[in-house]
Amino acid sequence: MLGVVVGLLAGMLGIGGGVIIVPALSYLLVHLHDMDASIVMPVAVATSLSTIIFTGASSAFAHYKLGNLRKHIVLYTGIGIAVGAIIGAQVASHIDGDLLRHIFAGLVILIALQMIFGKTRESATPATPSILITAGGGTGIISALMGIGGGAVLVPALVWFKVNMRHAIGCAALGGMVIAVFGTLSFIIAGLGKVNLPAGGLGFVYLPATAGIVATSIFTASIGARLGQKVNTKFLKRLLATLLVVVSIRMIAGIE
Repeated sequence: MLGVVVGLLAGMLGIGGGVIIVPALSYLLVHLHDMDASIVMPVAVATSLSTIIFTGASSAFAHYKLGNLRKHIVLYTGIGIAVGAIIGAQVASHIDGDLLRHIFAGLVILIALQMIFGKTRESATPATPSILITAGGGTGIISALMGIGGGAVLVPALVWFKVNMRHAIGCAALGGMVIAVFGTLSFIIAGLGKVNLPAGGLGFVYLPATAGIVATSIFTASIGARLGQKVNTKFLKRLLATLLVVVSIRMIAGIE
């Protein structure tokens, strides 16, 4: 069920689903697998990124067929995203789990407020290469730190710099895959040799959870992309944002 929701949101809104996966996984890993609280957040973030490789690929391919990808946007944001994702993953794998939980919750609240109150403009005028690289770099750092695909960060940034909304969503879907690839590899390397990680994992990535989520999300992502072409997503974004605020406050307060 988690994979179904994640895939639909990835396709419709250009987000990788990490804002849902990370809180859900952190809860399940503690309560069902009795995982050490100090590693729950890095494992949840790393596993979330690993699923976004597949969800992002499916969503990006769907947007490519719909004509929503622009080469110059993908190229320049991709450069920044790759570097930023490596930095973000390294930071996330070396800081305290509780601190990472609070950082995640705080940033999700900011993203949610942008989704609720943020105003966007659409234009066919492209942003400059330096702006795209900078936007990609910032997105990569934040996204790898949080285990998200980056659409919730990159889409508003691209639209702010006069990129057409549908093009921004399509490019963010592909950007999410780039973030996920570099972030996941960094988490795998950082977790090698650690003794308190769960069986069935690769570094910080918990493979059973990855497989379970990906099994459905890769199919629903393409459905979500098509739905996003037909429906007004404003209400859905605000509903999701409200839910994220509630979840984030609970995480900050330590309520399971």
